[in-house]
Amino acid sequence: MAEDLKSKTISGVVWSTIERFSVQGVSFLVTIIMARILSPSDYGLIGMLSIFMSLSYVFIDGGFSDALIQKNKNTEKDYSTVFYINLFISIILYALLFVSAPYIASFYNQPLLCAITRVYTINLVVNSLVAVHKVKLTIDLDFKTQTKISVISAIISGISGVWSAYSGFGVWAIVIQMIVQSVLNVVLSCYFVRWLPTKFIDKESFHRLFSFGSKLLVTKIIGNIYVNLYNLIIGKRYSSEQLGLYTRATQFGQLLSTNLTSILTRVSFPVFCTLKDDNEFLLRSYKKYIKMTAFIMFPLVLCLIGISKPLILILLTEKWAACIPILQVVCFAYLCDGLTLINLNLLYVKGKSDLALKLEVIKKSIAVIILFISMNFGLMAICYGQVLYAFIALYINTHYTKKLLGYGRISQLKDVLPYFVFSFIMLVLQLITVKFVENLYLELVLSVLGGFGIYIGCCFATRQSSLYEVIDILRARKRSFPVQQ
Repeated sequence: MAEDLKSKTISGVVWSTIERFSVQGVSFLVTIIMARILSPSDYGLIGMLSIFMSLSYVFIDGGFSDALIQKNKNTEKDYSTVFYINLFISIILYALLFVSAPYIASFYNQPLLCAITRVYTINLVVNSLVAVHKVKLTIDLDFKTQTKISVISAIISGISGVWSAYSGFGVWAIVIQMIVQSVLNVVLSCYFVRWLPTKFIDKESFHRLFSFGSKLLVTKIIGNIYVNLYNLIIGKRYSSEQLGLYTRATQFGQLLSTNLTSILTRVSFPVFCTLKDDNEFLLRSYKKYIKMTAFIMFPLVLCLIGISKPLILILLTEKWAACIPILQVVCFAYLCDGLTLINLNLLYVKGKSDLALKLEVIKKSIAVIILFISMNFGLMAICYGQVLYAFIALYINTHYTKKLLGYGRISQLKDVLPYFVFSFIMLVLQLITVKFVENLYLELVLSVLGGFGIYIGCCFATRQSSLYEVIDILRARKRSFPVQQ
């Protein structure tokens, strides 16, 4: 079992990484091409619907996908129940948005938004058709198939979007691109995962899954609202320019942290669920993932702080220079994301979704208090407030990891401290390089190569286990991961 789990985990991490960054790469390239043709207002119209779409997807899933993964051994009744619930909720939400479209358009004072809403939100129904297919692939740790589906859909839909933009469809090019992507996602998912619902909604399955998923649903709603609260307050209280600087800085900061955190938690959750009844085995696996997360996340995030100046000035030019200090501060908040979420995942693995909800209410209440206090002292104060909240959230989550596994904040700190120290040394050397080298391109190259050279050298000198785990994975050696022998 250990060797099979190790092999599936390594494959899951590799293919999840390939999927995440290949799809993002394709999307980034397509966006650049389409942005040269379309106007900012075209993207703005779609952006106005983002909050409706994100909240709708949270309601459609209802926490049932995670409930299936957490249960791990599901029956056909369980899968069919979730399929029909997702479908029914998506149809109801689409109908509500269809009816509400004129009011949404009136609220934003954009008449065209009425028609766009009614067409664009059909994606809610389309995507709900394959939610169970994705769950089945995730439970099997089959991220290779998910990669095929995502990459093929991104490429073909990207081509359709670019063609539509060149053909003069305007904002509808973006709508066409997203609908084509959703339809392809359904077609390919059904092709690779030959599954169709054979039962209808089973009351017993519904109550069992809902008891776990309902708390997760509320947790996600709270998190979703919290994420949008910063933009709302900054945009309302300060200028649109400051909001632009903040959003651009957070986009850069989240590019690494969010993707890497998503990859690690996406693979670790189903793995841990298979080990949930064996605390000793689960503890060894958790320690391995905590170390690996710190080994990867710390140097990348701190490196982004070190190279923020040449990176922003080269990619965005001097007019975006004011977002450099914002990026440097918020990166310290993203530093904790991976560890915070992995600790939180333990509660879901152990079926403690009610406790996770309680913690989410407590943490977000603290976050809102910090936000409302800090907003009186300017944009940078809000950013520092985010850093403070990030460390508070990590502190709270690790408290319960100690209760459930005996692996608390002190033990975790000892395991991750070397990686932070080595990353901080790298950051100091990068800042010195940026200060004394005048050419931006030379600054960037020397900072990246020299910084990571120092980091890897420190890990080699102190024989850090995570480094050798990565080397063995790259060499495809048979070494226990995530299981420690």
